[in-house]
Amino acid sequence: MSHVTSALSTTHQVIAVDLQAHGRTADIDRPLSYEAMADDIAGLMNFLKITQSDVMGYSLGGGVALQLAIRHPAMVRKLVVVSTVFARSGWYPEILVSMDHLGPVAAQAMKPSLVYQTYARIAPKSSDWPVLVTKLGDLLKKDYEWSKDVAAMTAPTMLVFGDADAARPAHMVEFFSLLGGGQKDAGWDRWGISKARRAILPGVTHYDIVDSSALGTAVLPFLEESNPPKPSR
Repeated sequence: MSHVTSALSTTHQVIAVDLQAHGRTADIDRPLSYEAMADDIAGLMNFLKITQSDVMGYSLGGGVALQLAIRHPAMVRKLVVVSTVFARSGWYPEILVSMDHLGPVAAQAMKPSLVYQTYARIAPKSSDWPVLVTKLGDLLKKDYEWSKDVAAMTAPTMLVFGDADAARPAHMVEFFSLLGGGQKDAGWDRWGISKARRAILPGVTHYDIVDSSALGTAVLPFLEESNPPKPSR
């Protein structure tokens, strides 16, 4: 995610977090869950004495960011959710099939991939690779549906997807609608505009969106926007 962190760090302090069992963070004797990892982020913010922050997450990390905004709303000033769904059914069917097959066999098959090579280079214990993939499989097989929680969120939220993403386009629209976006014409004076924002990046997939320089370019104006009150009539 170097393109994103480089773009954001020009005007913001960026704290890039490796979640449980990911990257440089060692695993612990606990299943992976969106809720537990969101609580981890809250714990990290408390440790660093950060009372409130803009929060951005991609894919699995996007689900964690969503849960942080749901479970610890006062900690999130603005939320950016990248290539993430609010319900498991939001993914294309073939993506769900792939998730269902994550386990030790898949971990072995992924050994030639760049993902594994990066993990093996920086992980505290590279032999935990099959444990991570299996725990991910256990998490991603579970059904979830957070529409009521999403609709109740108060933090201004931006959704970013690629136009060739793994999430269904109809789900992207529903997600934006739950946040109050796209409900009516904003009009000449922007009266109907909501706090939610949505960006669809052209020629980008779920797998390369974080490598796109367009991601940081899309997100920065949202973070810097002051959300002025709606004009009076």
